Amino acid sequence: MSLAKDIKQRAIELGFDLVGITGVWPIDSQQRDFLAVWLKSGYAGQMNYLHRNFEKRINPANLLENAQSVICVGLNYKPLKQKLKSLNDATMGKVASYAQYEDYHLFIKTQLRKLIDFITSITSREHKFKICVDSAPLAERALAARAGLGFIGKNHMLINPTLGPQILLGEIITTLKLPTDNPITDNCSNCNRCIDACPTGALGPDGQFDANKCISYLTIEYKGQLSADLAEKIGDRLFGCDECVLACPYKQNSPVCKNKQFKFYSDRAELDLQKILETTEEKFQIEFADSVILRSGLDQLKRNAKIFLDNTKK
Repeated sequence: MSLAKDIKQRAIELGFDLVGITGVWPIDSQQRDFLAVWLKSGYAGQMNYLHRNFEKRINPANLLENAQSVICVGLNYKPLKQKLKSLNDATMGKVASYAQYEDYHLFIKTQLRKLIDFITSITSREHKFKICVDSAPLAERALAARAGLGFIGKNHMLINPTLGPQILLGEIITTLKLPTDNPITDNCSNCNRCIDACPTGALGPDGQFDANKCISYLTIEYKGQLSADLAEKIGDRLFGCDECVLACPYKQNSPVCKNKQFKFYSDRAELDLQKILETTEEKFQIEFADSVILRSGLDQLKRNAKIFLDNTKK
């Protein structure tokens, strides 16, 4: 078996559902120009970090000296179908499905370190590696698509034809030279279900995505008070939004997450609004210590809870 096949097999053994390899050359000019125009147009909202390190973001070679390859992995996070209380209970707020698991940043990094240990054990220890999971300035979806993990859909998510759009990504940039994989040719074709399903029109028919209107951005990233119109459209969502994902045809027949090591909390599909409003910072830090919910902060979560309660009175 070749080195690349050994690496891929070990990645699957570590619980990843997808793995592919690409080179460290920059993302293509069309993707680069789209990102540049998107940032210049103000569609990133308050996410100022996206404006920083632009050259690194579009060129993985800038993140590690003498880099040769990028190993891209994908983890399916589709949860089992659950019966939500919020359908009949106006005191429960919905949580996006990826946030119902333990913090994926930490989990994926841990598994990628194990993959690096394996690679080091069968190759020269002189090779260098850099792990990236979401927070690094890297065009993750573009690289994952280039490595054959899926294609970027109209909802701007990476979509795998078999696993659907509920995929968490991670990368290892390395000085190890590996053969690259080919992109897949699937696409969204004439489907516009995600665009039609977006409650706020954040997904435009022209292919643009305006984060200023996105409920995930508004409930997690945006600091400050929301306009009455946007607050009303948030509805019963407390943290994030799954509407464009749920509407995707590729999601309908996709399998649920099979990784038993990736801890899932069924009680985090919804959170009690009154409990959130009454909790202290100390309790919040303890209860969500291993959750991405912690990253939004308690003040943000309380603001969202108040918005939801106000919506129930209208």
